[in-house]
Amino acid sequence: MAMLRMFSFITMGLLFTAAAQAQPIQPFTTAALKAAQAAGEPVLVDAYASWCPTCRKQGPTIDAMTKDPAFAKLLILRLDYDNQSAEKRALGIVTQSTLIAFHGNKETGRSVGITDPDQIKSLAQSALH
Repeated sequence: MAMLRMFSFITMGLLFTAAAQAQPIQPFTTAALKAAQAAGEPVLVDAYASWCPTCRKQGPTIDAMTKDPAFAKLLILRLDYDNQSAEKRALGIVTQSTLIAFHGNKETGRSVGITDPDQIKSLAQSALH
């Protein structure tokens, strides 16, 4: 009986932990952004290019946010800087390594080229409030 009770506690803990984690990074689509905005959700758009050293420096922090319960409600959309030109123009993105935070339809912050983890997290948190 004690083993069953311990198993129940462990299972509940794992379920709670999984539910508290943020969503994985999703590919950017205009439809996904519009749906999240219409629902009033927090969103971080990451204009990423694989050849960009700044983007590669931002990557580990953004990836870590997908595992951080503080960002559980944040939708991270990764825009392909080289192949999504129309989407880039629509968002006013002129350079790779641009990060844009939204809470619903409201842009809460925008930054280009930041690599400091605290600054990236602060920008992302602006979408959560």
